[in-house]
Amino acid sequence: MRAVLALLLLIGLAACGSSRTASVAPLRPQLGEPISCVPYARARSGVSLAGDAWQWWDAAAGRYDRGVAPRPGSVLVIGRTGRMRLGHVAVVSRVVGRREVLVDHANWATGAARGRITTDQRVVDVSAGNDWSLVRVWYPPINALGNTAYPARGFIHPQARYAGG
Repeated sequence: MRAVLALLLLIGLAACGSSRTASVAPLRPQLGEPISCVPYARARSGVSLAGDAWQWWDAAAGRYDRGVAPRPGSVLVIGRTGRMRLGHVAVVSRVVGRREVLVDHANWATGAARGRITTDQRVVDVSAGNDWSLVRVWYPPINALGNTAYPARGFIHPQARYAGG
């Protein structure tokens, strides 16, 4: 047990000196499947927010730094749509480039994959302003980016802004 804790501490310290394109270790919190995106993102990122996924952006105001630039470990907030009434949250595992990240998330697919955790899935910024306000997400059942462009609010960065926040 001590060896595992020491290893986790070293991994955590190594992440502190990581570069912008560094990867976050694709952890799978000890949560059972099926699981929705909210409890997965909360456990995976350490961002302690409640509510539906689409509510996270406003809930993070004043508690966490938010922005349009992805960082490993940040939570991407996707707004709700007619087909996705609760929105979606995903944790950035790696920044690939200015308009592409890899994410770890849960409950993105339907059918047999519903409620499953998937890691290192592509998300591409397709916004006209290059501001991550519109994204396309990898869809495992077709093994490609999905056809739908989803409205995104931005990224919540996991360090709490205020003590006790």
